[in-house]
Amino acid sequence: MTDETIPAGEFDYVIVGAGTAGCVLANRLSEDRDVTVLLVEAGGKDDYPWIHVPVGYLYCIGNPRTDWLYRTCAEPGLNGRTLSYPRGRVLGGSSSINGMIYMRGQREDYDEWARVTSDSSWSWDAVLPVFKRSEDHHGGANEWHGAGGPWRVEKQRLKWKVLEAFHEAAQQTGIPATEDFNRGDNAGVGYFEVNQKRGVRWNASKAFLRPALSRPNLTVVTNAHVRRLVMEGKRCTGIEYWRDQLEARRFVARARCEVIVAAGAVNSPQLLELSGIGNGARLQKLGIDVVRDLRGVGENLQDHLQLRMAYRVEGVRTLNTLSAHWWGKLWIAAQYALSRSGPMSMSPSQLGAFAKSSADDESITRPDIEYHVQPLSLDRFGEPLHRFNAFTASACPLRPTSRGSIHIESPDPHAPPAIAPNYLSTDYDRRVAANALRLTRRIVASPALARYAPTEILPGIEFETEDELVRAAGAIGTTIFHPVGTCRMGTADDPGAVVDARLVVIGMEGLRVVDASVMPTITSGNTNSPTLMIAERASEMIRADRLARTGTVGASAPDAISAPIT
Repeated sequence: MTDETIPAGEFDYVIVGAGTAGCVLANRLSEDRDVTVLLVEAGGKDDYPWIHVPVGYLYCIGNPRTDWLYRTCAEPGLNGRTLSYPRGRVLGGSSSINGMIYMRGQREDYDEWARVTSDSSWSWDAVLPVFKRSEDHHGGANEWHGAGGPWRVEKQRLKWKVLEAFHEAAQQTGIPATEDFNRGDNAGVGYFEVNQKRGVRWNASKAFLRPALSRPNLTVVTNAHVRRLVMEGKRCTGIEYWRDQLEARRFVARARCEVIVAAGAVNSPQLLELSGIGNGARLQKLGIDVVRDLRGVGENLQDHLQLRMAYRVEGVRTLNTLSAHWWGKLWIAAQYALSRSGPMSMSPSQLGAFAKSSADDESITRPDIEYHVQPLSLDRFGEPLHRFNAFTASACPLRPTSRGSIHIESPDPHAPPAIAPNYLSTDYDRRVAANALRLTRRIVASPALARYAPTEILPGIEFETEDELVRAAGAIGTTIFHPVGTCRMGTADDPGAVVDARLVVIGMEGLRVVDASVMPTITSGNTNSPTLMIAERASEMIRADRLARTGTVGASAPDAISAPIT
């Protein structure tokens, strides 16, 4: 069969990727009825039942139906181990398979973005109203939260005695109790709020995409793998994609105004490099014609490493033993069927805490550790729970100084990129990791947990010295799925920047990147809702730029194809 190129229509905006950012953009841009929008997603529809049951992430991560199934390179800082690196490949993207935790980060995170970009509109005071506008908070509107928006935020629907004990133990260690992690200072211990609606996952597809599907100016195409961006000189004019692996039939969709790459921190730099945008020397070695030499593409990878410490306990039940018997599983299923509560409504982590890794280090002015505490334990993700009662306290250093990279190794669009997070590669990160393990032990040794006789099973009490603790961190450390920064924001004279403060690819026309990859530095907490905020801001910028360019909100597009999800 000879190659066939099929015109797929012309649109004002073409969005690559229907993850969190892509769903937001599709909704907001198509609000202008005289603007046409195409949203292209490599994965399928989010109609897999386990997407919507909160505990179903166990069946979505590592499943080719919903996950790209990436792996990292061997990591020296993790004792040579490679890690699975889940990324959502379905409508809703990673919001369809993640932990559902609603977390903004800290005020200083965004003030740093404003400094790096020389743009105060990225400061905390400027982005807080954007967070609030999206939000439908269970507590209603107030100084810190919004109500009536599409992004539902609720309390979790269960508690465990062992988590209550950890909550009390953290306070005995000097970590104050908090009811709200999202006021710009997330110091304290408390229960995470989650993106759920009455015990069901609330992903970006439900929140933003589905309400827009009835609009005739929005077209959504699934199972479409974008091969490259179409360029005319320094202007991006469209995309080329395959559907359902039929590589002999290439579809080309044209963009009158802009192509918006919203494919995530892994796939956005991959697509830019495949299209000739990146480090020129690297691309030339792969036989790719260089369109724009931007050495920052794929660099600056940051991720949160979780250090999973597990403790066996006595005299208190955890999910390990509750789910070990048929009657326990039946009870769990009944709870969820009848009231959408119980263990099946659980996010992966229920209790959280933000603390300073060292009380003696005066340079630490705000929390630099986040805890995700779970009433369960296992040797590693994907393996069975232990057969005894135990809990896990994962400590995540929040602002790592280690920097990794994501780069293509082949011009083949189907070849996965090389993902090298470079965890624990700096003295600072190794010191914080060792201190995090020490802090966890101090919390667990507090009186509130003593009545359950906790015994450390991971990594083990034999690790005591600084060097031993660093080695232990390398043995138990794993990603908590927060990759960012690989197409980072900056100023035009910043040699490492990929996009400017308005998320336009530097030196290009008609091309933006809008997703977690544009973060110059990682936020101090879970990254999904900050990505949503970025997309909300981007939609405002795109609308304003169109108004400035045309003098109207949108341009008519009679030749655009309008259709339901295909």
